[in-house]
Amino acid sequence: MRAALKVKAEAAMAALASVEAGGNALPFDWEPRPHQVELWEALMEGAKRADVVAHRRWGKDEVALHWAAWSASNRPGTYWHLLPETAQGRKAIWDAVNPHTGRRRIEEAFPAALHPVFREAEMLVELANGATWQVMGSDNYNSLVGSSAAGVVMSEWALATPEAWAHIRPMLLENDGWALFLWTPRGRNHAARAFESRRDDPAWFCLKSPATETDVFTPEQLERERRELIAELGSVEEGEARFASEYLVDFDAAAPGTYYASLLAEAERAGRVGRVPVDPSLRVDTAWDLGIDDYTAVWFFQQAGREVRVIDYFETSGEGLEAVVRQAIGGKPYLWGAHHLPHDVMVRELGTGRSRYDTLGSMGLSRISVGAPTDPEERVNAARLLIPMCWFDAERCAGGLERLRNYRKRWNRATRSYAGPLHDQASHGADAFGEFALNRRGGPEAAARPNARASPGALSWMG
Repeated sequence: MRAALKVKAEAAMAALASVEAGGNALPFDWEPRPHQVELWEALMEGAKRADVVAHRRWGKDEVALHWAAWSASNRPGTYWHLLPETAQGRKAIWDAVNPHTGRRRIEEAFPAALHPVFREAEMLVELANGATWQVMGSDNYNSLVGSSAAGVVMSEWALATPEAWAHIRPMLLENDGWALFLWTPRGRNHAARAFESRRDDPAWFCLKSPATETDVFTPEQLERERRELIAELGSVEEGEARFASEYLVDFDAAAPGTYYASLLAEAERAGRVGRVPVDPSLRVDTAWDLGIDDYTAVWFFQQAGREVRVIDYFETSGEGLEAVVRQAIGGKPYLWGAHHLPHDVMVRELGTGRSRYDTLGSMGLSRISVGAPTDPEERVNAARLLIPMCWFDAERCAGGLERLRNYRKRWNRATRSYAGPLHDQASHGADAFGEFALNRRGGPEAAARPNARASPGALSWMG
C-alpha cells in the first residue's frame, strides 16, 4: 500500500511539473504527500466539488491552503477558509506553524514572490493581482450573503452549521467556483449523510481515508494511540469510539460524550426517522429555548396516545423576539396546543421592565406553559426517556436532529472526566427538546397565567 502511494505521488508530481511549466507555477517549496495526491490530482484536473473525510493529521487544511494559494494566483477572486467558528480559524489556520520548518503555514502557502499583504486583524491575505483569501467562521454565514466567492473551504465540516452551505452554494454556482469539504467524522450526522449521497455523483470528488490506508502513522503508533485514548477517557467504550471515529473514519462510531446519538441511531434503524405527516386533527405543541444574542430553537410536536410525532424544527440567531415568533409560528396552518418555554422567560429586562413572557403575550401567543427551574441532567434524562417514543420527520427536523446528535458532555482536561453538558451550538436545540420532555402533559411546570393584554398589532395565533 505505502509503496504504491509513493509511486503514485511521484507520477502526480511529474504531471504537476508539466502543468507548472505551462505558466501556472507557484514559487513555493511544497508537494503533496503520497496520501494527498489523489485529492491534489482531482483539483488540478478541474474538480469543482470535493468532499474529503480523513483521519487526524492527514493534512487536510495543508492541502486546502496550497490549493487556495494556487487558485488565487491564477484566478483573482475572493477565497474563504471557513472553520465552524472564527476563533478556531485563528488558532488552527492563521497562527498555525509548520513543526517541520518553524514557519507559519500561511507564509509558506503565500510566499513573498506573490507580494502578499497579511492583515492580521481580519485574518486576510491580499495578493498583488487583487485576489483575497480569508479565514472566517461558517457559524456567521449570514454575513457572507451578498458576497462573491471563487473558492470556499469548509473545514471541520462535521462540526459546522449545515445551513452555511445552502447560503454559499449559489455564489459558487454563479461564479463557477470550487468548494472543498474537509472533516473527520462526528457520528452519522449531516456530513456523513451528504458524503454518502455525493459519492455516486460524478460532479463530486469524494475520498474516505482512514489511518490504516495512509503512511502517516505506523501500526504501532495507531495501537499506542488507541490505548492512550482509552486511558485518557477512562473508558474502553469511549476510547474505542473516539479512535474509530478519528482514526478509522467510522461514521457509525458513537461520537464521544454524546447524550442522544445512540438513541437516534436506534430510531433510524427502527424506521422512526422518515416522513411524518401532520395530522390536522391534533394540536401542535411547541418547545422553546430563547436566545438573546445567541441561538433560538423551537420544536414542534403532536401527541397521539403514547406516540410523539416530531413534525418540525426552527432555529435562528441574532433575531429579535418578534421576528423569531413571526418566522417560527406565523403562517403555519396548525391547531396550536401548549407553547413550552423555560423559566427564565419570566425574568424582567432592565431596559423595559417587561419579561419576554409579557412580550409574547402581547403578540397574541397564548397557552404559554412556563417550566420550573431544573437541573440540566433532569432535562437530559427526560429526553432520553422521550426519544424512544418519538417519530421524527427527517426533512423538516433535519437541523434539530443534528443538534440532538451532537449534544455532548463537557470534557474536563484537568480531571480527565466529563462534567455536565457542553454549551455550544447544539445545546439550544437540545435544551428546547428537553424542555418539552420534562413539561409535556403535566410535568414540572409553573401554571400559565392569562395574558395581560394584546397590542393593537397583535398576531393571531391564539390556538
